[in-house]
Amino acid sequence: MNPLQEHFRNITRREILGWGGYGLGTAALATLLSDRSAVADSSLNRNALPGLPHFKPRAKRVIMLLQSGAPSHVDLFDHKPLLAKQRGKEIPESVHQGQKLSTMTAGRGKPCLGAIAPFRQHGETGTWISDFLPHTANVVDRLCLVKSVKAEAVNHAPAMTFLLTGAEQPGRPSMGGWLAYGLGSDNDDLPTFCVMTSRDQEGSCGQLFYDFYWGSGFLPTRYQGVKFRGGGDPVLYLSNPKGMSRAVRRNLLDGLQRMNQHRLDAVGDPEIATRISQYEMAFRMQQSVPELTDLSRETKATLDLYGPDVERRGSYAYNCLMARKLAESGVRFVQLMHSGWDQHQNLPTQLIHQCRDTDQPSAGLVQDLANRGLLEDTLVVWAGEFGRTPFGQGDINNPKKHGRDHHPYAYTVWMTGGGVREGLSYGRTDDYGYNVVENPVTVHDLQATILHLLGIDHERLTYKFQGRRFRLTDVHGHAVKDLFTI
Repeated sequence: MNPLQEHFRNITRREILGWGGYGLGTAALATLLSDRSAVADSSLNRNALPGLPHFKPRAKRVIMLLQSGAPSHVDLFDHKPLLAKQRGKEIPESVHQGQKLSTMTAGRGKPCLGAIAPFRQHGETGTWISDFLPHTANVVDRLCLVKSVKAEAVNHAPAMTFLLTGAEQPGRPSMGGWLAYGLGSDNDDLPTFCVMTSRDQEGSCGQLFYDFYWGSGFLPTRYQGVKFRGGGDPVLYLSNPKGMSRAVRRNLLDGLQRMNQHRLDAVGDPEIATRISQYEMAFRMQQSVPELTDLSRETKATLDLYGPDVERRGSYAYNCLMARKLAESGVRFVQLMHSGWDQHQNLPTQLIHQCRDTDQPSAGLVQDLANRGLLEDTLVVWAGEFGRTPFGQGDINNPKKHGRDHHPYAYTVWMTGGGVREGLSYGRTDDYGYNVVENPVTVHDLQATILHLLGIDHERLTYKFQGRRFRLTDVHGHAVKDLFTI
């Protein structure tokens, strides 16, 4: 009789009851282990699920540049001269149709408010871009501007959760978690899914960053994002305690691994498998992360691409450079989140600061990836959780204190690289920038499109939980193939 058989022969009633919660986990582990037993294309994806990618991918990795708080599309990308011409006049009811708004402006007036900075045409495409984004304007011919994205929620956390997980309520896996689960890793020494956060220097209107924005939901926790911090150890608990050598740490981990493996063999809890793998990853990261965060090998020309704030740890510019280094190292999904765009009462004073913080680093990242030949198979997505109202909030005649409310009914997202058509402006809003009137793209469509570029049929990447097969796009969405290169 082997040790495992002996263990089950001697189990008590208390142990049986204690294992009641493991049934689902054991099934999940069995599925996970069987799924990981084959690789669809080892040249592209280490430890991918069987059959993945479903078809030839255009992109190998994704960098999400998330502008938390919601940038104003009508101030930055969606040129609407009528708003300036009709300044102060009410947007007709036939346009806004009494649609749901946040409680801050629901039932109040909707005076037209034009862009607070001039728009000009740029590049060979003649694309209209705000003067607040001169660096983005310089790379506009590389970008695909989707001006017809539609969200659902009118408040920040539900909308950002929806964008990242496909549901407004926390608990579903985030997009990076889905990709880590489905496509596996291209680097054994770094996490598959990395996250960095930053905020506007003035701290004027920051949004909270909840851990479930990069959580694994009901997937095993090995697929959640690993957060890189702006101070101290780049990753929590990465350094050894004082007096502990690397050899001692290795010996300690070997002992822990044996104990964890014994418990895993006994109960089959997939979280124990996660613990084993994450301890090993952390050990390897003790060498890989310091090399990653060392900027001494970057040329001055490269640093200059990202702007003057690039060497300040925790800044958006620094995080953009780290995103390039992570992508270059084979990290599958990099999620940057920058707060400060929630401009209800300080649009005239704060929007320019947000643009100064993010414009050059975003454009610099695109240029740096292109210079290194990485843009071709790296998909970069710049997006907020929704847009902002074409009408003003507060006293629009006060030169310093007014703004715009949340607006889910139309906003702009840009994408580049990874098989996306360059120089394309897709979709259109009405003359007020209020509603989509041509080629609407829902958030689920955007998610399906990102997955498709990575070689994934969004309807086929699923995970069974509580008797149902879930997917990132729930039961909605289609890939917008008009955005793809031929």
